[in-house]
Amino acid sequence: MFLLAAAHRRKTMNKSELIEALAEEMHVPLRDASSAVTTILDAMADALANGESIEIRGFGSFVVKEYDSYFGRNPKTGEKIKVKPKKLPFFKVGKELKERVNEAPD
Repeated sequence: MFLLAAAHRRKTMNKSELIEALAEEMHVPLRDASSAVTTILDAMADALANGESIEIRGFGSFVVKEYDSYFGRNPKTGEKIKVKPKKLPFFKVGKELKERVNEAPD
């Protein structure tokens, strides 16, 4: 599978490499693969921005975790500051993906 081969070339697969791998694997033009990847990523980002979670069985789930405000310290001055509440996307790996990663050769 080309997707795995591309990932083994380097330790990080970027969006362009994902598009190239999809185009080759599916035998479609780069333009179509790029559109598909961009559409999927945009849909996922929109869902998370709207507070929805995303579950991809066998792969994992994406959720938004909300963090309350808290008091921290400025590392330069030591001044006590209030950190604003925030929301961060979080990925929880699925069982099948975890097993596949652990079985992969180094």
